[in-house]
Amino acid sequence: MEAYFALTTAEQAPEFIFKLTDEARIAEARRILSGEEKNKIHVHGRLTKRQAPYNPRWSFYLEPDTINFFEVAIEVCDSTTQYLEDHLDEAGGAFLPGGHWCPWSSRLVREIKE
Repeated sequence: MEAYFALTTAEQAPEFIFKLTDEARIAEARRILSGEEKNKIHVHGRLTKRQAPYNPRWSFYLEPDTINFFEVAIEVCDSTTQYLEDHLDEAGGAFLPGGHWCPWSSRLVREIKE
């Protein structure tokens, strides 16, 4: 099973599409979108510096098996999508150590229906 969702990290920002393959995470994302889940609503995961076919606008994607949702996270993994794209070569070092990305401003906006 897999499902695709879109998030944004800033007003008027282009969407970032990510794939979920875990049924529990898919259900969690749907609860966030419905408004049922109000606390753990931000997206966290480990990035791969490569384009994904389902998210061609960006030069990176989140590895589906690392994606989780959070309420509060440490500052060293915070970045908007555009800032990460602009500084992708630095990601994984002092910037986003270990390639972990947890945009505090992330907001799920929709599920992508085929």
